Amino acid sequence: MDEQNLSRIVSEIKPLLEGRRLGKVFQLSRLTLAIDFRTSDGRYLFLSIEAAAPRLYLIARRTRDLEKQSQASSPFIYVMRKHLGGGTLLSLTKDDGERIVRFHVSVSDEMGDTQHRRLIAQLTGRSANLLLLDEAGYIIDTLKPSRGEGQEIGDRYQPPPARPQSVAVEHTPLEQGSFVSLSEAADNYYLDLETQRAFETRAAAARARLRKAIARASKLHRHLTSDLAAHGDALEHKKIGDLLLANIGNAERHGPTVIVTDYYAENTPRMELELDENSSLQDEAARRFSRYTKAKHAAQELTGRLALLEKEIAHLEAQQAEMEEIITGADEAGLAAFDSDEAKQAQTPRRARSSKSAESVPGARRYRSSDGYEILVGRAARDNDHLTFRVARSYDLWLHSADYPGSHVVVRNLQRDRDVPHRTIIEAAQLAAQFSQASGDAKVAVHYTQRKFLSKPKGAAPGLVRMSSFRTLIVEPGENVERI
Repeated sequence: MDEQNLSRIVSEIKPLLEGRRLGKVFQLSRLTLAIDFRTSDGRYLFLSIEAAAPRLYLIARRTRDLEKQSQASSPFIYVMRKHLGGGTLLSLTKDDGERIVRFHVSVSDEMGDTQHRRLIAQLTGRSANLLLLDEAGYIIDTLKPSRGEGQEIGDRYQPPPARPQSVAVEHTPLEQGSFVSLSEAADNYYLDLETQRAFETRAAAARARLRKAIARASKLHRHLTSDLAAHGDALEHKKIGDLLLANIGNAERHGPTVIVTDYYAENTPRMELELDENSSLQDEAARRFSRYTKAKHAAQELTGRLALLEKEIAHLEAQQAEMEEIITGADEAGLAAFDSDEAKQAQTPRRARSSKSAESVPGARRYRSSDGYEILVGRAARDNDHLTFRVARSYDLWLHSADYPGSHVVVRNLQRDRDVPHRTIIEAAQLAAQFSQASGDAKVAVHYTQRKFLSKPKGAAPGLVRMSSFRTLIVEPGENVERI
């Protein structure tokens, strides 16, 4: 609120408040109050020292609405009630050319003697504050902590330094128009402004959520695409394996180079292959067929997952476009509806993946690794048993902190013949360390193995297992993956 409008409002409310007794004080937010001066029309003095919009005017509200909106009183409110409760407002003035309003209040102490107090509403942007002064002008308390000469508790009050003339103050367009009073016009203006700011805040949050969801899905798409490329062309692996076997009798070896006849090409030309010079053609062919099998299975799995991700990204981008239309049109109802169902709509394509790995597991926290693998973390001892011996499959990866009690962690592996990526193992190990009694340590040893190498000793307590084979790695505890 600029100085010109503040001056007009003070002139308007001055005759309505002077001579009135101070009643109840409502703390509507940390920096906003409503004060009952028992006016003839039942209006309250609204006073805010928020740096973005310090302001003062009368508002018409029902007492029960103010009580609902009120929050726990700050220490300043108790001090204010102690020193001003039941007092009479003798005068209401504004410093010339400044956004500082002074309330001069007389109160009777326990002995019946009259005491004078001043309440200073300093509506000066970043230095805005509400200060309670004693009779001599010393600061008793402030609504928010303040620094500077004449601004701290115990100081003799001094207004903050004048604003440099080069700094312009935004003019608040307050016109009484059809409103009964300038206060009513101000109340309407700031209510609209609060609604607009709340809309902008929610819109920014919705934008951020969708940007994050799109970025997460796009990142996973890149990782899966990279994984698919790393497996190579399945048919090419099979072709080389076939050629190696077909050329065992006539292949020419020159160190790592093997020259074979390409029976798949016209005119059966000779072609060169680079192999491990310490491997036989039969061994290299077996490796190629193994890579062919893995590449074929990876293509089947990853192609489907990539297609689902592409649908999800398209769905999220459509939501993003819809949301931008809502924001451009300042459609509050549309944004409210969008907020209410955006989260579940954003997850629809993921839920469409009706596989066993997508099922909820009672007693387990669920995460998704950077490579897209589901990670399950047990909550309690019996949950750990259920997770390890009822949910986990033989080729799933199992992890647990070494030498410390903690949660069982399972990485769901969708392919029996495919190794879990090292990055996913690290992320799962960090979870195992985080959900263990060693979580406060800088580094934690974590054992990991396939589920098939675990057994339950007869009569053992819940959560206790025996490992017949395992590896160990050292990680920092942490939750560095997406919770799902």
